[in-house]
Amino acid sequence: MPKITVLPHIEICPSGKVIDNVPVGSSICKILLENHINIEHACEMSCACTTCHILVREGYNELLDMEEDEEDLLDRAWGLSPISRLACQIKMPNVDLILEIPKYSINHAKE
Repeated sequence: MPKITVLPHIEICPSGKVIDNVPVGSSICKILLENHINIEHACEMSCACTTCHILVREGYNELLDMEEDEEDLLDRAWGLSPISRLACQIKMPNVDLILEIPKYSINHAKE
């Protein structure tokens, strides 16, 4: 089974983390949360916000194409990049991923 490497994030995952044996097809957001990486997910993973925005540093091309609603929401994400995705909308492919959680998120409920 593939693994996820999460790069260090000063607040959410200061030392970074490697998650081994990630089941193919599982939600990236759920996997992160289950492994104590408390990524924001203000809309409870319903694709209604951008708080679970991540950058897929390796493995991006192996992800399924994004749906139109994810693409529209990402336009509002802080630090948008060509390798941006919403963790709640992507499923684990059969390859290792390296993820970066952006420094900031836009969470109106938190601000």
